Amino acid sequence: MSDPTTLHPLTYVRETRYWGKAELARLMRERGAELGVPLATNRTTIWKWEQGQEPDADAQHVLADLLDVPEEHVRSAPWPRWLPAWESTALVAPWTPAGTVNVFADLVRSGHMDRRGFLSITGVALTGFAANWAAAPEAFASAFDGDRVTDAMVATIEQRVETLRTLDDQMGGARLLDQAVSDLALIAGLLDHGRYTDAVEHRLYATAARVSYLAGWMAYDKGLRSLGQRYYVGALRSAHSAMDNGFGAFVLAEMGIHVSDAGDTAARVKLIETALGNAPATLPPAAASYLYLHQAEALSRDARHEAAGKSLNKAHDLWGLHREGDRPDWLGWYGEAQLNSTEGKILLRAGYPERATNALSVAVDRAVPRDRAVRSGRLATARLAARDLDGALDAANVGLELLEGHVRSDRARVRLTKFSRYLEPHAVVPAVREFRERLRVLPTVI
Repeated sequence: MSDPTTLHPLTYVRETRYWGKAELARLMRERGAELGVPLATNRTTIWKWEQGQEPDADAQHVLADLLDVPEEHVRSAPWPRWLPAWESTALVAPWTPAGTVNVFADLVRSGHMDRRGFLSITGVALTGFAANWAAAPEAFASAFDGDRVTDAMVATIEQRVETLRTLDDQMGGARLLDQAVSDLALIAGLLDHGRYTDAVEHRLYATAARVSYLAGWMAYDKGLRSLGQRYYVGALRSAHSAMDNGFGAFVLAEMGIHVSDAGDTAARVKLIETALGNAPATLPPAAASYLYLHQAEALSRDARHEAAGKSLNKAHDLWGLHREGDRPDWLGWYGEAQLNSTEGKILLRAGYPERATNALSVAVDRAVPRDRAVRSGRLATARLAARDLDGALDAANVGLELLEGHVRSDRARVRLTKFSRYLEPHAVVPAVREFRERLRVLPTVI
């Protein structure tokens, strides 16, 4: 197949399916007939599209149906941006700094299109896709015209990223995704157009990796799983360009969450094994602890409970070796709360709800607001499994109150909705009815 980084997206789509131009034209005519949309598409028509001509609305509708692309995608992005070519292109682009910049540029242009059809922004965005950088120092604008990128400029961006990370802990990612993407666009632009020293280049790629990861995490928190995984791909590439294998191992472990959520638990086990096998030997104990905690969670989801327990113990042992200040910047939030949260999940899956509630209670009490909202649903589920309805509702209402306030997290809402289904045998209980009604009118994550 041709180099995907040089192809028109339609050409790439055709070649991945081994369709010639004439065959695609025939398939479109046949699908059009099934949909009641008569087309006169032929080989020349396909050639013109791949040379830059835009298909009319009927042809795009038929092509989208043929490719199983949701109609929302077609409406949300101009031709040929909606074609399902980005993910594959990003995965095979060269692992070079130039390849990373191209992937970021493509990702930023693609906006919030998620392959499953969940569009993240409707109406007026809270922050806007492009942050208002008019008030930023003039040096940023000049760097886009080829001037030097200074240490001070990079430090400004790094501080913005740290602020973004803190806000995410407090508010959840739903309100912040646009800001993360605009910051990523800024860094990609500096990398593409500015002049910089090797040291500044390294910092830019390292910062881009963190921002792309944050964007992926925020998309995941918002329920946009496919979009989140795409940003993780960008983060992994940028970490490679920054020669930061520690952060790369972290991102790879985080990507496994998406895989297991989709039901492929064995693949998540393989991903974390790859992350552990390629992490630097100099990784601080806290970072190694986090990777083993991921392994414990992956093995637990794969119903390998004994092995999960061993990895969990390893994670606890490594955490016990850490010293204050030895955690990398991307893991400053990690600690006892995360350890207890995963331990509770593992115990619950292994059939020990009473023991799970103890660990999960600690995890909720020590969590930042967004994580407290997410974990409350799991604590409620554990307490209900332990036949403690009142305690379960107490925990669920903690999460609900946070979501009624300033926290926005689709993951927390979904978890509480799942818990609500477990309450069906207690549907007549007044406190259960009240909880369910409050959950029903909960604001939608936008």
